[in-house]
Amino acid sequence: MRRIAVPLDVMLEDFDIVIEDDRWEAVDLEPLAHAAAHATLGHLGLDAETAEMTLLACDDARIAVLNEDFRGKARATNVLSWPAEERGAAAPGGDPLPVAPGIDGMLELGDIAMAYETCAAEANAAAKPLNAHVTHLIVHGLLHLLGYDHENDPDAMLMEGLEREILGKMGYDDPYKENGP
Repeated sequence: MRRIAVPLDVMLEDFDIVIEDDRWEAVDLEPLAHAAAHATLGHLGLDAETAEMTLLACDDARIAVLNEDFRGKARATNVLSWPAEERGAAAPGGDPLPVAPGIDGMLELGDIAMAYETCAAEANAAAKPLNAHVTHLIVHGLLHLLGYDHENDPDAMLMEGLEREILGKMGYDDPYKENGP
């Protein structure tokens, strides 16, 4: 498996990454996040250079509070997302509403939060490299910001198909493939 290196000149200017837990430093999160954003937005025909978003890299305790505050679920989770606008599809399995630039020409996407312990435990349980799992979850979170969801089977099929395509183009294995025989 290979990981795409992102040259410093293609780092997104308006992609803020806030690292609250120092363990994320070992993941080399910034280049992973920028590569995932470029790949996801490019795959969908959007200009990554005009995207505005934030990624919070935190721990399980912080994400559990966020999960309870925003979803009423008092437990840690791997990734949460808060789209700037509701863009969900009108019908199950349909494409979400398009992202339109604001007056300033920028695409305001929203915010994503990821919890280190949960991400690391999931990667370990699946025998996957942490960088690959984190990249998948960033792509997953970005798709949520763009209006994709997995609340029903048609929506899940669409979203998971996009994740497979994007990650495949990045050189990563199918994140939904079962390990073992």
